[in-house]
Amino acid sequence: MFKIDTSRRTDESEIMDDFDLQGQELRRTLKDLENINAWLGGNQVTINGLNKLLKTKSKPVKIADIGCGNGAILREIADWGKKNDFIFELTGIDANTHAIAIAEELSGEYENVSFESINIFSEAFKKMEFDIILCTLTLHHFKDRQIISLINQLVSQSNLGVVINDLHRNKTAYILFQAFCTVFVNNEIARKDGLTSILRGFKKRDIQGFIKKVPAENHEISWKWAFRYQWIIKKDC
Repeated sequence: MFKIDTSRRTDESEIMDDFDLQGQELRRTLKDLENINAWLGGNQVTINGLNKLLKTKSKPVKIADIGCGNGAILREIADWGKKNDFIFELTGIDANTHAIAIAEELSGEYENVSFESINIFSEAFKKMEFDIILCTLTLHHFKDRQIISLINQLVSQSNLGVVINDLHRNKTAYILFQAFCTVFVNNEIARKDGLTSILRGFKKRDIQGFIKKVPAENHEISWKWAFRYQWIIKKDC
């Protein structure tokens, strides 16, 4: 019987880590992940954090989402921003060119949403600047040492701050997700990667350890349903 070990982050890879994943398999998996986030209210964690950083409705706010997948959260943010009279310039960043092609296709009606296929560790990306950078269910894909480097990089690239929305590494979350998939998810990649993602997620002590290596910033950590951590890094502007 498989023993659920959440004492430390797993090193196991996810199928979605393969940037060459493409075609209907990728399209279906991204759609299923979009549905799971919608059903469990995960995107609201990011939008709530974004709202805490916003300061003005009188000028455009440049926002990037790294690891954007099919761009679902950017479309939701675009709709939310329009409803609340914000002016957003939204950019989705993903290293998977096939995912970016799907995102562009699905976002054709959104004039303020664009996409870039680029590696976030590349020099080209490091030269980009935004007001706010979002990292939704992306941080757990990296090793601890990469995370520290990436967070410091994102903070330097943002004018207002960074919003991170990622998974709480927790046995109950793992068991509940197994049960959820039995009823609602008929996709092997989404099921397997979802469970692996939980084991690659974080406990509060992990985030607190990262914070010690991201100096001179205002940090806010909150636990949110369903088993998410919202980590807001607000810059001293």
